[in-house]
Amino acid sequence: MSAVAGVIVLSVVLAQVGPAQQGKGKATKAAAKQTSIPPGDWPLYSRDLASDRFSPLTQINTTNVAQLKQAWTYRPPAPPPSPDNEKGGGKGKGKGGPAGLVAELTPIVVNGVMYVAGGNRVFALDADNGKESWSYTAPGPVANRSVGYWPGDGNNPPRILFTTGTKMMALNANTGTVDPGFGKEGSVDIGIGWGGAPYVYKNLIIMGNNNGEANLGPPGDTKTYDARTGAKLWEFKSVAQPGDPNHAKAWLDDGWKNRSGVNVWGWYFTVDEERNLLYMTFGSPAGNYWGGDRPGTNLYGNSIVAVDATTGQYKWHFQLVHHDLWDSDLPAAPSLFNVVKNGRTIPALAVINKNALMYILNRETGEPIHGVEERPVPKGDVPGEWYSPTQPFPVKPPQLARNSFDKAKDMVTAADTTPEHVKACEELWEKAGGYTNAGPFSPFVYHEAGTPPKSSIQFPGNGGPNWGGTTADPTTGYVFIATHDAALSGWIEKKVPGGNYGNLTEGSTLPYDRGSISGPGPYTGFTAGGFPCQKPPWGRLFAINANTGDIAWQVVLGINERLPEGKQNVGNVGSAGGTTTAGGLLFIPSGDNRFHAFDSKAGKELWQVKMDATMNANPMTYTGKSGKQYVAGIVGGAVVAFALP
Repeated sequence: MSAVAGVIVLSVVLAQVGPAQQGKGKATKAAAKQTSIPPGDWPLYSRDLASDRFSPLTQINTTNVAQLKQAWTYRPPAPPPSPDNEKGGGKGKGKGGPAGLVAELTPIVVNGVMYVAGGNRVFALDADNGKESWSYTAPGPVANRSVGYWPGDGNNPPRILFTTGTKMMALNANTGTVDPGFGKEGSVDIGIGWGGAPYVYKNLIIMGNNNGEANLGPPGDTKTYDARTGAKLWEFKSVAQPGDPNHAKAWLDDGWKNRSGVNVWGWYFTVDEERNLLYMTFGSPAGNYWGGDRPGTNLYGNSIVAVDATTGQYKWHFQLVHHDLWDSDLPAAPSLFNVVKNGRTIPALAVINKNALMYILNRETGEPIHGVEERPVPKGDVPGEWYSPTQPFPVKPPQLARNSFDKAKDMVTAADTTPEHVKACEELWEKAGGYTNAGPFSPFVYHEAGTPPKSSIQFPGNGGPNWGGTTADPTTGYVFIATHDAALSGWIEKKVPGGNYGNLTEGSTLPYDRGSISGPGPYTGFTAGGFPCQKPPWGRLFAINANTGDIAWQVVLGINERLPEGKQNVGNVGSAGGTTTAGGLLFIPSGDNRFHAFDSKAGKELWQVKMDATMNANPMTYTGKSGKQYVAGIVGGAVVAFALP
């Protein structure tokens, strides 16, 4: 049962305009003009600056998508030796990196050429057939989510940008050789690595940060560089500093000092080009589930922040979770679109975090379009903890994943799965000492050493949605998201020597951390025999009408073939998101090795293919130089492209 006893209607605009976060330099006025993207190109991780992952292509559409067939596959050959002095071309002495493309990668396509990365290599392929045009072997592993593309100018060739370790490197997009005009002989030291793609907007390269999440460590600031020279332009302080008007109430003591985390660990950004606004989605201020060392709401943790893209000057922010104790960070950049409400067109965005609450905001001001309420949430009993008395809930749409658990109503039954599974779940319940849940934002209970186990269960745990994020269709006003109905269980305990508390808190001086029936450190889910112990569905795909905030349609996404016939349609959502097209289609993979196409307006499945592995990254679509449309993604370490016969 929920412990929420009432509702406090939000009366203060959450979008605050504050002083500029001054950077160390300014971008020049000679920035290249952003031109419209050719319909057949996919030059950014999410295709365009709006991150809507919407393609205007219509060659593949609702009338013919059922005929889609696998057109070509590219699997990288065994890697060559490492390059000599980083000059490119894959020549020189040394041991090469691993073969295969990382499952989390989304290719980009420009002018019929596909660019991908894997291991310590970058590849250019003919997008019509997958034949390799060139490859470059980097001095170390290449960030595995995507690469960036800068179109060049009168003095510099087009460039492919990527990171390896703490370096950002630039290759000549035509030849695959290092471009010495960028930084120092083709590379720039960015200080801390990032797994995302260098995000290109005009002549700016915008970089996130994989600095980890701990109470002490390097900051997770966003940094911006000049795409022509590699010079650093500005840096945004992701932890609100003294002097920032948002600092005082967010950090009630010195918890902001030397704070790691609060980073854009997700793999891309979003820009409103008309307003020159950059949107950053920040993660949690810590990697554990105890925050007694950081009382306050902890801005800009778990927030979307809008800044002037040219200068980094703060414009507004909206915090989705106050004082995060659930690892409910923001894994994906927002999608931009327009909302029509009461006859007025409003520039909008949709942002979602791991607890599956979607916020539809005015992208100029950060104000909620369909309302937000600060609702009371449960308070825990962990020593020294600071609990936020309320959390922000959108009035619409509703939470898009399970957010509570009542054993009498929600425990799985034999009719749902099997008698053996139900028995294993009951045994798990007894071993855990029962599971307590107080509804949304249930905190972990405190477990005293030497006492019988008592466990908390949280929904959604470990992420309702994940890095796949949203896709939006501007022609219908629909926003699409796939979410898990999965749990996180455990407790908070006083740390014990030798406890396996994880890399994120290694070396931490915090006195408390997570624990569970699995031992000091690990947290667990709520599964037995490989199946969740709550009633299905366990994964769904939603279409949200952004104009009203209502759910337009929802379907169970994915099956589990280990269950008996007739019981397999339980949902099996992976971490990937979808891609929409002007052909009326939504393409999205699921966690059961299947790839689907839905009628994006009606929610009817029109095509499905079973693959050798799960497509764990967002798919994309493009046209080759032939003019033929393809839909592609990474499957089992290879690029797989589909097309009409």
